[in-house]
Amino acid sequence: MPGLPSQLPIRGALMSRVRAAFWDPSGSRYSLPTYPWRMAPPHLLTLRQLAAEGLRPGGQGVQAQILWRSRRHGARGVRAAYLYDIRFALPKRPMTPAKWAALAKANAARRRCPSCGLDAGFVISRYADTCTTCYYQPASARTEEAA
Repeated sequence: MPGLPSQLPIRGALMSRVRAAFWDPSGSRYSLPTYPWRMAPPHLLTLRQLAAEGLRPGGQGVQAQILWRSRRHGARGVRAAYLYDIRFALPKRPMTPAKWAALAKANAARRRCPSCGLDAGFVISRYADTCTTCYYQPASARTEEAA
């Protein structure tokens, strides 16, 4: 890249060219402050990190991003993780009794077999679409039950 040295000094060590390509704390190149993997300031966290701290973004937009190369997304694949400022984050909203009841009802529906109508005791796979008893039942027995 023109104007970008191949090695940037960071924390007393030299940064690789791959990481240097994603080093843009001012946001001039990527329109958002951008950092390489594991080099973001400590006050910027991902959504999962905020959730682990018991926080939510609280209406703030994305403050920065982390970019890294990934073989998962093709030969030139670049992945991104968006960062939020912990200083503007708010506490998570607590679950209300109505939310708990709705969640329990939704999970119960996912456990109920559409073929036999029984609670399978586990969430039924979308692939099988029935409980294991109905899935492994012979085809002749299934047609007799349907009639």
